[in-house]
Amino acid sequence: MANNEELKLYNSMTQQKEVFKSRIPGKVSMYVCGVTSYDFSHLGHARAAVAFDILFRYLQHLGYEVTYVRNFTDIDDKIIRRANEIGEDPLSLSSRFCEEYLVDMTDLQCLIPTHQPRVTDHVEQIKDMITQIIEKDCAYAVEGDVFFAVNKSPNYGQLSGQRLENNRAGERVAVDSRKRNPADFALWKAAKPGEPSWESPWGPGRPGWHIECSAMSAQYLTFKFDIHGGGIDLIFPHHENEIAQSCAACEESSVSYWMHNGHVTNNNEKMSKSLGNFFTIRQITERYHPLALRHFLISAHYRSPLNYSVSQLESSSDAVFYIYQTLQDCEDALLPFQEGSLKEGAGQNANLVAITADAQKCISRLHEDFETKMSDDLNTSPLLTGAFQEALKVVNGSLGMLKKKQQKKQQLSLIRSVTEVKKEVTEVLRILGLFPPCTCAEVLQQLKGKALKRAGLTEDDVMSLIEDRAVARKSQDFKKSDQIRTDLSARGIALMDVGKETVWRPCVPVENEEKAKTVVEEPTPPPQAASS
Repeated sequence: MANNEELKLYNSMTQQKEVFKSRIPGKVSMYVCGVTSYDFSHLGHARAAVAFDILFRYLQHLGYEVTYVRNFTDIDDKIIRRANEIGEDPLSLSSRFCEEYLVDMTDLQCLIPTHQPRVTDHVEQIKDMITQIIEKDCAYAVEGDVFFAVNKSPNYGQLSGQRLENNRAGERVAVDSRKRNPADFALWKAAKPGEPSWESPWGPGRPGWHIECSAMSAQYLTFKFDIHGGGIDLIFPHHENEIAQSCAACEESSVSYWMHNGHVTNNNEKMSKSLGNFFTIRQITERYHPLALRHFLISAHYRSPLNYSVSQLESSSDAVFYIYQTLQDCEDALLPFQEGSLKEGAGQNANLVAITADAQKCISRLHEDFETKMSDDLNTSPLLTGAFQEALKVVNGSLGMLKKKQQKKQQLSLIRSVTEVKKEVTEVLRILGLFPPCTCAEVLQQLKGKALKRAGLTEDDVMSLIEDRAVARKSQDFKKSDQIRTDLSARGIALMDVGKETVWRPCVPVENEEKAKTVVEEPTPPPQAASS
């Protein structure tokens, strides 16, 4: 896939889309804030991971060499609190959930970042940066704690629009009478009894939350890099504080593009662990295929809020099944035609294997649609409809024609047409992370397994009901046969009569069909922080 479009990305700093230009031609440096590892990750974490995985994949598709850094916060107040609750060593707990997060990322087809640093492996770099900041007179030590002096940061608030005088202690910052300014925040926290700690010039303790990302991004990408990403909730205070710290340590510190993904909401309220209204990735993938979850996560623009609903997950699952059934049907239909015959035809006369005009038009439209929308701030929401769906229809229509008798020239042209359209469809899926390493048949079987689990049925149960329906139809008890079909459909199992055989496939449960219509929201820029 060649691309003639300029990539435009929304920059949270300027609050507008900008043409992307990397600092070093052909290379991109990107840092994304990862998870605090004290529990299984939820859908909000999945959305951030998938959003920036899409960016990572697309930049690679454009030919960039990407250095992608995503961190783990593996020491934090929340980790210590959870470890104390369950009687586990804090570092053991955080290490365990770092590994669980990686399992979820593999399930979601997220590529492995170039570097995945953990805070506990970078305490020396963090202490060095804190020392630099103190030497610049932008931080001060008090009884083993070190605080950043926000009044020494003249541009504080440039990312969020948050005014310094509006930072009331107890709301967004910890109350501490030892601070020179209530908005000052911790760079280093003095050790408390029973907590993990490291020696430092200010006494034993551990890093504050904000300083870790400044230190680790500088370690792997230098103080100047291209993209810094994370959830929209990190704009303030986390990313605002990162800017202040990094500029204090190095005046030339600079990030070219700040990018933030929108929340996942539950009943239009932000989904989060603190609110207790979240679903873990693992809870969802127990019942839905990870590809269905990924499809759901990219069904809205990455900056828009995405409201969680079972009906939309059902819709995504159905869409993924249709895609892979089409690809499997394509493989099955092409199997009888040996590749050798296609090459032989091409050798005799290249025109014999020219693709059809409809296929060429379909490929061009899909290619143009994909590149135009991806270049426009990664607008994935309409990508799997429109031209993509038309391509699947072209494949399905051509497969029917392959079964008919026709001249060899037409047959060869049709074979190549189907092959080329399938190749373009597969490339789109690959870049979107919807094309796993297993076979189409395996994906379909996995999707069917998840559908059975949601329906509370086994394969044997369904086959038994199919047999009962066949008996009812044979005895002309159509009321019973229709009821069996209706009952299964309500549970997400569709029966299809193919010739004399009845087969089944997953479907959107009948009662969810109306709810499953996906509403695509236009992205809105993150609001400036309110003055209050």
